[in-house]
Amino acid sequence: MPRGTSQPGASEPDPAQSKKSARPARSLKGRALGYLSRREYSRSELARKLKPFVEEGDSLDTLLDTLEAENWLSDSRFAESLIHRRSSRLGASRIVGELKQHAVDQALVEEASAQLRETELARAQAVWRKKFGQLPQTPAERAKQARFLASRGFSGATIGKILKGIDEEWSGE
Repeated sequence: MPRGTSQPGASEPDPAQSKKSARPARSLKGRALGYLSRREYSRSELARKLKPFVEEGDSLDTLLDTLEAENWLSDSRFAESLIHRRSSRLGASRIVGELKQHAVDQALVEEASAQLRETELARAQAVWRKKFGQLPQTPAERAKQARFLASRGFSGATIGKILKGIDEEWSGE
């Protein structure tokens, strides 16, 4: 029976029935696994999400260590996932900044940065072509296109190559 409707002749809802519909409280590990089943999280991000649910007997650090030991939680998988999701639209500096914001290990950040810088020109070209498609005709257009690419996190050198039309020479790589 839908909520809010009552049976004829019943003055109050049955308290035993309302207790059945309430879910039992999930354990901290259950919550963590629920989050991790949907997407990858960094250790610090998962800790932040679980912090409001920590009770007196729980130890958040112990739980996170256990999840890492059981390979449920992995900063390297999180970094791969983030790069995969963002690399088609954003430049290396923006993605690296996001990794640092999530407190990912510095070695992983440097590895990701090197990987992203190798493909930055091609990724920037794709973003630029989708948005603009033609070289700027006026200084105002050039500034607008440069600002757009810079806001996406692409380097100044990459932006310069694209806006000077050198990208035609580079497409043969």
